[in-house]
Amino acid sequence: QVQLVESRGGLVQAGGSLRLSCVVSGRTFSSYTMGWFRQAPGKERDFVAAINWSGGRLDYADSVKGRFTISRDNAKNTVYLQMNSLKPEDTAVYYCAAREDAYTLSRTLLLYDTWGQGTQVTVSP
Repeated sequence: QVQLVESRGGLVQAGGSLRLSCVVSGRTFSSYTMGWFRQAPGKERDFVAAINWSGGRLDYADSVKGRFTISRDNAKNTVYLQMNSLKPEDTAVYYCAAREDAYTLSRTLLLYDTWGQGTQVTVSP
């Protein structure tokens, strides 16, 4: 049974930075493509970023490109989301997700097999 545990989010002022992490346990971490998604109040869960097994392929939503960086450390079974230049519209619950396909990136929620519990990120004006 694969489990994903996200780090605690937090409250940050606009323009600030925050790093989220997600630790994966239960199976070989390098077997998975990993993604980050977010869900703001009253909105659907949206794609943020994805990374393949080696970290050699990345994908970002246009809204975060240039501000957010996804990375992974396979030795630590951990995926990260470094968020810089945060804006109030980045306020959401952030979820990490694992897809049992090490090579193919996807922005589609339904293609991810396992999800973390979510962590709240709040950006104040």
